[in-house]
Amino acid sequence: MSQPRCGFIGLGAMGRPMAGHLAARDLLAVVGNRSVEKADALAAELKVRAAHNASDFADCDVVALCVTADEDVLANVDALAAVMQPGSVVVDHSTVSSATAQTAAARLAANGIGFLDAPVSGGVEGAINGKLSIMVGGNATDLAKAQAALQAYGLRITHMGEVGAGQATKAVNQVLVAGIAHAVSEGLALGEKLGLDPERLLPTLGAGAAGSWFLEKRGPTMLRDEFKVGFKLALLHKDLKIVDAMAQAAGTRRDIIQKSLTDYAQLMAEGYGDDDISALIRLKRRG
Repeated sequence: MSQPRCGFIGLGAMGRPMAGHLAARDLLAVVGNRSVEKADALAAELKVRAAHNASDFADCDVVALCVTADEDVLANVDALAAVMQPGSVVVDHSTVSSATAQTAAARLAANGIGFLDAPVSGGVEGAINGKLSIMVGGNATDLAKAQAALQAYGLRITHMGEVGAGQATKAVNQVLVAGIAHAVSEGLALGEKLGLDPERLLPTLGAGAAGSWFLEKRGPTMLRDEFKVGFKLALLHKDLKIVDAMAQAAGTRRDIIQKSLTDYAQLMAEGYGDDDISALIRLKRRG
């Protein structure tokens, strides 16, 4: 299959490096963002076009979205549905509900345009390094059309099922992320109170059953009170509200989800919404 001509919408902490990987493979034609100035600046840097309206994506085979909210996804989908050609594909890397993914797919299908819900995991580091895990819902034909684009920034690309399956997988992922953040931050807060040396504690924990990506990547920074953005806790809070509704509908217990919603809401109220999710240790230290 020939290389797709790609567009990318949403140039935040994740989207910007993802678009950069597409450009590095000569796949990127146009970038767009809610604030046009950001699109103009990145377009100049990557030597591609900046989109000033939806029609700038009309010649794209694949357009990827990485935006914040369900309504943002649907607004972009409606705009793209009016201009993209039949047979093209929209790939949504945002974290939204499975229902929103299915609505987006239906609106695009009315114009012969494919849709993949393809949320990602791996954080800003994964986006920068091109090593994201991508969980995909949609049909195999559309995935084949978008495969070259996804390979530009994905270390693992997994077809999870029909449209909505990608977001369902991301929901499970976010529960695990929230639970691990609770365990690591609570454990390390205890380690501090017990006077343990971090330079001995962290590698010892990491070498055993307690080892995890979060402990390795965030443990040292947590203990240094460094909470620069890896994944904004306000965004995890947003995601978990979606997950909470899905879990409630599924009839499963929501202890971790609800505890996380409460704790992250408290941190947001205290002005820490833009901190990394590891800032949860602030609460754990208080007892």
